[in-house]
Amino acid sequence: MEGAVIGVVHDRFIYIIGGRSKSGPVNNVQVYDTERNIWSQATPMPGTPVFGHAGGIADETIVYVDGAKKDPASGQYVNSDECWMGKIDRKDPNTITWSKLPAHPGPGRFGIVAGGSEHEHRILFSGGTVAPHNLKGLGDDGKAPDLSPVTFSFELHGNHWETVTEDTSDVRADERGIAFTPLGPLIVGGTLKNSAVSGRVLVLPKK
Repeated sequence: MEGAVIGVVHDRFIYIIGGRSKSGPVNNVQVYDTERNIWSQATPMPGTPVFGHAGGIADETIVYVDGAKKDPASGQYVNSDECWMGKIDRKDPNTITWSKLPAHPGPGRFGIVAGGSEHEHRILFSGGTVAPHNLKGLGDDGKAPDLSPVTFSFELHGNHWETVTEDTSDVRADERGIAFTPLGPLIVGGTLKNSAVSGRVLVLPKK
């Protein structure tokens, strides 16, 4: 599944949230149980199906934002600005209670880099482009969309958005995860301005 959000719960259940299939974006939430070696379907994502969205899982909570949706009038992919939170049932990993969140900080909408931290009780987001782009990093106009310099988080202990910095140095897009380390949150690789691919490691600011 292209452009899905992926997260792990209890070091056992792997969640694949949305993404794009051959027929277009889907709202499926697929769960792989690593102990029983089986796949199952969880409560679907609400709203319009998207891909290229960003998010993560921490404290049995999914948070995802934005992505691209198909415009029925033009057939082109356009920005989604929806933000959602899903609470995973502790007894049934396939039951998710979804609720809509307010808009997040920053102009990023597609390919935001994100990940969840159990230790910090937050989902962290950084960069991304202001409009959808293809695998070459180009928008419908043939140009690379601008990157957002904003790094922000959803704080699970307060249920609110928080801006970490509005001027992320060496900002990235399209990397599918963040590694949380004693040095700070790390983004390995990703794409830069003008769609160049980076081999550098970016250390994001700590809280």
